[in-house]
Amino acid sequence: MRVILLGILIVIFGACLLCALRAALGPTAPDRIVAIDALIALMISALVLLGVYYRAPIYLDVALVYAFLAFLGTLAISKYLEGRGIET
Repeated sequence: MRVILLGILIVIFGACLLCALRAALGPTAPDRIVAIDALIALMISALVLLGVYYRAPIYLDVALVYAFLAFLGTLAISKYLEGRGIET
């Protein structure tokens, strides 16, 4: 089971690299926001998998707080962009 978890973590890491690339090269601000939001979701899933791998529930607590803060950050950035009138 540990080999499977490590394999999944490697796939998540590769997806994180692709999301970071999209966030850096995204032509518009909404593209960058979506890429960063996907990157955060991948990092949260990696934290959950690390919690399962090491059998440490602290990773799950950190992932939950990180998800809450990411949600609030995404809302704040979207409201900011909506106020500026940035089109997709």
